[in-house]
Amino acid sequence: MSDYLFAYGTLQPGFAPARIAALAAQMRPVGRGFVRGALYDLGRYAGAVSDPNSEGRISGTVMQLPDDQIFLRRLDAYEGFDPRAPEDSEYIRERHIVELAEGGIRECWFYRYNRETDKTRAIANGVWTRRPGRTD
Repeated sequence: MSDYLFAYGTLQPGFAPARIAALAAQMRPVGRGFVRGALYDLGRYAGAVSDPNSEGRISGTVMQLPDDQIFLRRLDAYEGFDPRAPEDSEYIRERHIVELAEGGIRECWFYRYNRETDKTRAIANGVWTRRPGRTD
C-alpha cells in the first residue's frame, strides 16, 4: 500500500533546496489538493497550521512516497521533527485528510508548523512560492 505526503512548501516539485533535492526527487507527484487552515511565509520556507473549521485553504501537492522504510525519517530530519520530542520540534508530522483538486480525498502525512505564528506573515491565497533569486 502506498503512503502519501501533502507538500505545501519546499517539498513540492521544483522547490526543493539543493540539500534536500535528491530526497525530494524520489517522491512522485499525484495531484493538487488542499487542507483547511492557514499558510505562513517564514522566509526560506513555509509553515502550515491546519484547522478543519477554517475558511482558508493551504494549497499543495499530494506526493507518493517511495517504498523505503527510512524515507520518512529522512524527511523528519529535514523538517525538524523528532518523534521522541514532538513538543520541541519545529514541525510535527501527522496524518491528515487532503481534499483533491480533481475530487475525492486522500489521507496523507502533513507537517504541521509547531511554533507561534505571526498573522502578518499569513499567505492569504494559501499558495507558497519560492521568492525570485532564492536558492537556499
